[in-house]
Amino acid sequence: MKKNRAFLKWAGGKYPLLDEIKTHLPEGECLVEPFVGAGSVFLNTHYDRYILADINADLINLYRIVQTQADAYVAEARRLFVPERNEADSYYQIRETFNRSSDLFERAVLFLYLNRHGYNGLCRYNLKGAFNVPFGRYRKPYFPEAELYGFAERARNATFLCQSYDVTMNSASAGQVVYCDPPYAPLSDTANFTAYHTSGFSPEQQQELARLAESLVARGVSVLISNHDTQLTRKWYHQAAALNVVQVRRNISRNGGARNKVDELLALYKA
Repeated sequence: MKKNRAFLKWAGGKYPLLDEIKTHLPEGECLVEPFVGAGSVFLNTHYDRYILADINADLINLYRIVQTQADAYVAEARRLFVPERNEADSYYQIRETFNRSSDLFERAVLFLYLNRHGYNGLCRYNLKGAFNVPFGRYRKPYFPEAELYGFAERARNATFLCQSYDVTMNSASAGQVVYCDPPYAPLSDTANFTAYHTSGFSPEQQQELARLAESLVARGVSVLISNHDTQLTRKWYHQAAALNVVQVRRNISRNGGARNKVDELLALYKA
């Protein structure tokens, strides 16, 4: 079956791991995602309902607008995907407009432009909350019209929430399934913990995520967590019913350069 691609470029997106994730996701009526990101798992599974959350307000705002105003959104966003907008000066002008704007529709339109024209498709904010990804210098950024309409179609059965992972997980109820794709733990002691919006996602938060997964099992909620396969993550997830190791090629380089295979862990907490 053909896989559905997300309309956003996203570091750590789950498109390469979809087959493995779907193999280990339990059945249920509703899938809950506390870290929805680009939404690849949502777009390629078939639950009756979805509760999709993220702490990034711009991301959730964008999804709500595509869900409810797809035609208007596509028409407006397309206007920015022209050669004269694919220049550094134009990019930084639009980035400044985005950071100053309080109009939700405008921010959603500019967010897609920044995502597709910015360096490596990164989504990064400084401590003041300003988007600060530099220009990416792509030859011809792709306008994902088909993917936008595909997302809007599937979003009919989705609820989008801007909130922290712990709020989302604590709201899960019996019979639901939770898939967690947190900012990944570092592969080495010298690497930094991955950012969670404007701040880091600390080891303490990683451990809290595992504790929440354990508590949800007692409430009749199954949880699947993806992360790097390290001694630390295995320690965090030692209470899981199963630890499944998968290999994935990872890179988000601008020119599709060298990729490295890394082991990732799918920790299943089965209710």
